[in-house]
Amino acid sequence: MFSMDVIKDKFGYLKLVAAQKMDKKLGEKISQRKKCFEAYSKSKFHVSRRYVSKAELSKHSKDYAAFLVGSDQLWLPSNIAADYYTLSFVPDNVRKIAYATSFGVSTLPEKQAESARRFIPRIDYLSVREQSGQKLIRELLGIDAKLVCDPTLLLTKDQWGNLVEDKRIIKEKYIFCYFLGDNQFSRECARFLRKKTGYKIVALQHLDMYIRSDAAFADEAPYRIDPDGFVNLIRHAEFVCTDSFHGTVFSLIHHKKFFTFRRFWKTSTMSTNSRIDSLLNVLGCEYRLIESASDFKNALRTPLNTDSMEARLNDFRKDSLAFLEGSLQGLE
Repeated sequence: MFSMDVIKDKFGYLKLVAAQKMDKKLGEKISQRKKCFEAYSKSKFHVSRRYVSKAELSKHSKDYAAFLVGSDQLWLPSNIAADYYTLSFVPDNVRKIAYATSFGVSTLPEKQAESARRFIPRIDYLSVREQSGQKLIRELLGIDAKLVCDPTLLLTKDQWGNLVEDKRIIKEKYIFCYFLGDNQFSRECARFLRKKTGYKIVALQHLDMYIRSDAAFADEAPYRIDPDGFVNLIRHAEFVCTDSFHGTVFSLIHHKKFFTFRRFWKTSTMSTNSRIDSLLNVLGCEYRLIESASDFKNALRTPLNTDSMEARLNDFRKDSLAFLEGSLQGLE
């Protein structure tokens, strides 16, 4: 299934590949970022042997007590079609867990919907991280999925502080911008903050796509940044402007003054807005979602109610941990 939205999304990535080939300096910078991520993966991740096919995975499924899938957009239509994150290769007698799995979208094309009707009932412990995912499963199958928080939210602010070095990457006060899409209104709001406060703009650039206009946007654009550096940049920012789900998540965890912008139009079939909508709704922070100049002005003059937000988040976290621990132990 292809749509104009899919083509546009892939075109953004192809532009990034082409830009790196045409601009050697940009290519070197992005290569530095990739090396930082590769080094991080080697030092932090402990993984099993590599399986090269679904047949091999299925053959060795009996070697494991459980299979768990979860988190970021694993059940996008394209991923359902690929048929790995559906756990269809796992035998019926091996425990299957979906923790905070996201469809990323609010509706599924009919072909993927039919697949979902087959693979979802086979999952022994079923949870999602967005209210639209609950609704979608209820409409498809008439069953209720548990709403749980994204894995990054299972750790508290202090726990993240123990995991990530606290030494500032940027010495001066700054506005951190983490944009995956090309929404120029979000950049205008960041420039307004710079003019109002005198703080410089620090941005991670050209992540999912190449955005030519961003070349003159930021005062500082570091590339030697790994996942720990990403958390560090949010932790020490005075303001955060983002169109990213995880940019929003870590802003909430660290009680930042943040503004979340739309990456996609609501009508886009590629829209992943629902997971951000759900998170902000659960935590009572809907007013941090910016779709207009009036939204931005309202968020500027409305401080984040950290006590109320943290209370809701703690309840959400405890409930989610109980589900995860129960599913790993095979409890009813």
